Amino acid sequence: MPPTPDATVPHGVPPLAPPTGGADPGDPVAAAAGPTRSRRAPARTAQGAGPGAGVGGTPETQRRVREGAGLLAAAAMRRLDEDLAWYRALPAEDRSWVGLVAQAGISAFIAWYADASRPPHGVGDIFASAPTELTRSISLQHTLHLVRVVVDVVESHADRLAAPGDERELREAVLLYSREVAFSAAEVYARAAEVRGAWDARLEALVVDALVRGDVDDSVRSRVAALGWSGAGSTLVLVGTTAAPIDEVRAADLRRATRRAADDALVGIQGDRLVIFLGGRGDLRAAVTALLPRFGPGPVVVGPVVQDLAECARSARAALAGLQAAAAWPQAPRPVQADDLLPERVLVGDPTARRTLISHAYEPLAASQGALLETVSAYLGTGRSLEAAARSLYVHPNTVRYRLKRVADVTGWDPLDARESYVLQTALAVGRLDARPEPQASERTRL
Repeated sequence: MPPTPDATVPHGVPPLAPPTGGADPGDPVAAAAGPTRSRRAPARTAQGAGPGAGVGGTPETQRRVREGAGLLAAAAMRRLDEDLAWYRALPAEDRSWVGLVAQAGISAFIAWYADASRPPHGVGDIFASAPTELTRSISLQHTLHLVRVVVDVVESHADRLAAPGDERELREAVLLYSREVAFSAAEVYARAAEVRGAWDARLEALVVDALVRGDVDDSVRSRVAALGWSGAGSTLVLVGTTAAPIDEVRAADLRRATRRAADDALVGIQGDRLVIFLGGRGDLRAAVTALLPRFGPGPVVVGPVVQDLAECARSARAALAGLQAAAAWPQAPRPVQADDLLPERVLVGDPTARRTLISHAYEPLAASQGALLETVSAYLGTGRSLEAAARSLYVHPNTVRYRLKRVADVTGWDPLDARESYVLQTALAVGRLDARPEPQASERTRL
């Protein structure tokens, strides 16, 4: 009695016969061999054959697989929805693209299975039907999950689709082809990552240039957000030079290092100069220390900490001016704060440093009580001698010492320290220059 047809077998696929038994009347070779001969086709394996050799079934199996394409596609989509939570969470449009990729993979396998003596062809075309933006919605790991589900579906239907004796060849073909698909997927994602990395590097360079100039509008904020900048916490700018030109490999390694060091990071490579923006709620000073080996020999200058992206330009300008002026202070630490280079920055014409010294040192001393401005001027003018300053002011040396302590409290710079006394002396000089009365019109005419 013939076997009962299986209702789940697609139309056009004949019901499965037992794997052993009488010969197929439509197979003259099997009929001549007798009832005990297996219907399994000889393996198409050749020494040195290409990746597609060694798999494949009889024409009957090829026909069954071809006519069962609809069954496989439907079963694969059903399994995706049942097994993969990330697939269910995708937007409807992305789910439709994933379905097209799965169906394209099944169709490409069927086409290759019909001629397994050739290398797998069309593997790269499987992902061509989907937009490149899909690589942003679906990770490579998710794509490999997709391949695994499709492989499981085809394997689970191998007994139903393969002619008796061809089940093993069909499974081997599926595994071989799935390997090629996995490699193709990895190539697609690697290519997308390379293109995206090059685009991100160009975008990052434009953003860093805009932030240094202070052009922080809505478009720049949008681009910064696209680069992964969260904007949480504070920000500072770190500048220095490189020992050698930075190629793409070293640039990528530098960007990875900066993103490990701080929550937010932007890297600008401007010839032999590095401009790094660091942000976040973590310890930015520790991040600066961790990145020091990435710079070449020479000064590394840290701009002041700011709290908003719009203020990054102030930190960047201070750091860049400090890098220009750092050569005037050979004993400067590494890294050095830009605000510790205020006198040198004044010498190179930095107006921000000039205003800072006047507003933080000269004006508070001029407005204070107790002759602090006169005392520190006398102390610095007499070679930092307490006794000489006391004689010039007709006061006791202890009075001078007390007033100098108040100067340190008012300005934050201690006149008794050699370096900080130089800062105060520069502040007094630029403050007096700015406090000069404007010459009268007649005097300007004579000049």
